[in-house]
Amino acid sequence: MRAEDILPHRPPFLFVSEVRSVVPGASATGAWRLTGDEDFFAGHFPGRPTLPGVLMVESLAQLGAVAVLSDPRYAGMLPLFGGVDKARFRRQVLPGDTLDLEVTLGRMSARAGRGTGTATVSGAVACQVELLFVLADAGAA
Repeated sequence: MRAEDILPHRPPFLFVSEVRSVVPGASATGAWRLTGDEDFFAGHFPGRPTLPGVLMVESLAQLGAVAVLSDPRYAGMLPLFGGVDKARFRRQVLPGDTLDLEVTLGRMSARAGRGTGTATVSGAVACQVELLFVLADAGAA
C-alpha cells in the first residue's frame, strides 16, 4: 500500500515512503527513505545536514494517520495534531538514512485518539513520541 492511497498529504510534505503493514485502527509500520535531496537539508545545517526532529514526529503522525484512516469507522475524517507529549530524540538522522517507523494507536473515540510512535535507523532509536490527535471532517474547510 502507498501512503498516498490513504493520506491527503502530497510532496513535498509527504514523509512516508513506504507502508509495510497496517492493522486498521490499531497500528502501522513503514519507512521514510531520505535521499539527501530534500530541501530542508540545505539549511539544517549547512555542512552538517541533519533531519529536523519535528519532521521525525510528523512522519510518525502521518503513519499513524494511515492506521486511523484505514479503519472504515474513520472514513471521511482528517486526523489533526491535538498534542505531542514526551518527544525524545536519541540520535542524529542523516541524508541517505532510512527512518523505520512504527506507530501503535491507543484509546480512540469518534472525535480523538492517542498513539505512540518510534522511529529507528538501523535498529537504533532516533525518536520516540506520544501523539494526540483530533478527527475533523475531511470535507469541511
